Amino acid sequence: MTSLRSHGEQLLEINGVELCAETFGDRADPAIVLVAGAAASMLWWDSDLCEEIAAHGRFVVRYDHRDTGRSACCPPGQPTYSFTDLTLDVLGIQDALGIERAHLVCQSMFGGIGLVLGVDHPDRVASLTFVSTSTGADDLPPPSSDLAMPTEPDVSDTAAVVEYVVDGARAYAGGSPYFDETAIRALVERDVARARNYASTLVNHYAIEPAGPTHGGFGDIAAPTLVVHGDHDPLLPLPHGEALRDGVRGAELRVLEGAGHDLPRPVWDAFVSALERHTEGGRS
Repeated sequence: MTSLRSHGEQLLEINGVELCAETFGDRADPAIVLVAGAAASMLWWDSDLCEEIAAHGRFVVRYDHRDTGRSACCPPGQPTYSFTDLTLDVLGIQDALGIERAHLVCQSMFGGIGLVLGVDHPDRVASLTFVSTSTGADDLPPPSSDLAMPTEPDVSDTAAVVEYVVDGARAYAGGSPYFDETAIRALVERDVARARNYASTLVNHYAIEPAGPTHGGFGDIAAPTLVVHGDHDPLLPLPHGEALRDGVRGAELRVLEGAGHDLPRPVWDAFVSALERHTEGGRS
């Protein structure tokens, strides 16, 4: 029987740069590509979660965006790539791994990647899942008044950087009873140590201009769409998820009770169950 555990990290030449990817499960199973949010490496899709998804008959791919983890990076504040480049990186990873069509799971700011691929490259997308993201409509509620973000750290002080990211994760959890500071701190310490340049991770994704589809918007997505949103999300309160459900024809909303702007371990069973149902029948 094929192991459902990681096949190991690999460095791939994608669109002229080096990107790090890791896969889990049987390559013959339907492929799920996990697209992390801004400033998040592949580690924020926990390996245990990836293995759990793979155990339900899926071939799981996680990867480091540019300027995160082991992937190519630019100097802090000077990204030489565009939002479109980050979007095309997903198709490049699919090509490198021999995946014609993938189920895309896109988180937070990089829900925009799923939007562009779903509208402009529908032949490469078997389904879409948006996690903790938004349509960006002007009439949606702002971040919670309780969202207190930490002061930016001295990037030369590794301990201060770790504390800053942990404090940010705590804020984004929105008072969730599931926030596990010990686990998050261990993740952040690994993330900072693994990165080519974590100073670039902290700022470069926010220095690029977002880009939408060429051929339409959320209403033009034809792929089956699942929206996953925590009811404690302080950055994008639940009405953002509801608006996304309403903006995509036939979309389903799965509210994760007790989750903030994240996927804490206690909600994994609900998330994986919903994702398994959503991705049934599709082949890579």
